Amino acid sequence: METNGQANGVKSKKKENGDGKDNLWSAILEEVQNQGNTKLPSNKNVLVLGDNETGKTTLIAKLQGVEDPKKGSALEYAYIDVRDEYRDDHTRLSVWVLDGDPGHKNLLKFALNEETFPHTLVLLTVAMTTPWGVLDQLQSWASVLGDHIDKLDLTPEQSLQSKKQQVQKWQRYTEPGDELEPTASSPMKRSSRNLSDELESDDEDNPLPEAVLTTNLGLDIVVVATKTDYMTTLEKEHDYRDEHFDFMQQWIRRFCLRYGAALFYTSAKEDKNCDLLYKYLTHRIYGLPFRTPALIVEKDAVLIPAGWDSMKKISILYENMQTCKPDDYYRDVIVQPATRKSGGHREAEVSAEDEQAFLQRQLAALQAGAPAPRADSPLRAAQRTTAQLDGAKIGMGPGTPGNEGVLANFFNSLLYKKTGSPGARAADASPAAAAARSDAAAELDRLTRTKRAPPPLDLNSSDC
Repeated sequence: METNGQANGVKSKKKENGDGKDNLWSAILEEVQNQGNTKLPSNKNVLVLGDNETGKTTLIAKLQGVEDPKKGSALEYAYIDVRDEYRDDHTRLSVWVLDGDPGHKNLLKFALNEETFPHTLVLLTVAMTTPWGVLDQLQSWASVLGDHIDKLDLTPEQSLQSKKQQVQKWQRYTEPGDELEPTASSPMKRSSRNLSDELESDDEDNPLPEAVLTTNLGLDIVVVATKTDYMTTLEKEHDYRDEHFDFMQQWIRRFCLRYGAALFYTSAKEDKNCDLLYKYLTHRIYGLPFRTPALIVEKDAVLIPAGWDSMKKISILYENMQTCKPDDYYRDVIVQPATRKSGGHREAEVSAEDEQAFLQRQLAALQAGAPAPRADSPLRAAQRTTAQLDGAKIGMGPGTPGNEGVLANFFNSLLYKKTGSPGARAADASPAAAAARSDAAAELDRLTRTKRAPPPLDLNSSDC
């Protein structure tokens, strides 16, 4: 009896093990079949917001693999080819780049509307060439984005669902290597093309960490600090130190916590983090693998995935701040250099005297027999000094009749302009102007006769 019972127990145990193996393989085959039938969606979008000169067009061109980017205007459209190497599938990721002028924000409706809202990721760009404006720019564009979303005709259920997904994505972040699957190419790595499809109500009751997603827009957001190669210039020319960069980084990371955003420091010039940014975008949008951990050691190549950061990790940067405090006003610490202010070397504006007023003043001076009063320019004064020196060399001073003749000819050419010439004025036709010209003509004739009269002969001169 015992032998028969033991035999039956062994058979049942083998049967259970066989059923378990069959169920496991069935689950794997079913999952692989479902994933094989799923294609990369073609309705996904990236919206790029940021001030002008923050490298938006260059960044997108780098993600496209284009060497010569061409800047558009207002609202640019481009696309990035996305390929899934594991399933030999590909699609196009649409990219909208809004001009940095806030006057174009009304064009957002073409890139982000009720239809595209669930399928859009937002890039907020700032540049290290203007570090003093980084925080203000981020807050400004986040405000523009939030105001636009508020105007969308989204149902309360849509809005609530999108915000819940952002909370669950943050809570479900795991460090690369901590997943259950040992290999990146395992088909069990992802059960869905879109991460949002995996998010259920498991984590609803878990509270978010401190300061995380206090402003939840319901969209994936990635903050990109471009042109980080310029940080060496800030060190050499503007005396930036590590504590300045740490102060900037901790403020940017606190902003990212508030909006649940990832953070990338990139340099298209030195090709830093551009490839990783591409992989991260495809991970967040399509669920493709991304196995790079957070990078915070190199100050010009920071990479922080959404869900990794916390106020406790940010506080590590506080240790290096000697001359400033973490809560100091941003622009009090990161000050705009005075050399960058425009208008510091503008030349004084010179206004020209009215021509007729000038001539009337010279005429009055000639009639009174006094030298014409005027404020000479440095160039004219230099020319007059040169003329006086030349006159002294030939024995003729500046007050001789010869010089008066030159002056008379000069004013004669100005007063007797032909009618209809560019300098002629309608006021010249008045009787007063005609009388003034008549008096001037008489005086000029007198000066001319004086010029032609030979100087008196000095009989007592030793030359005779």
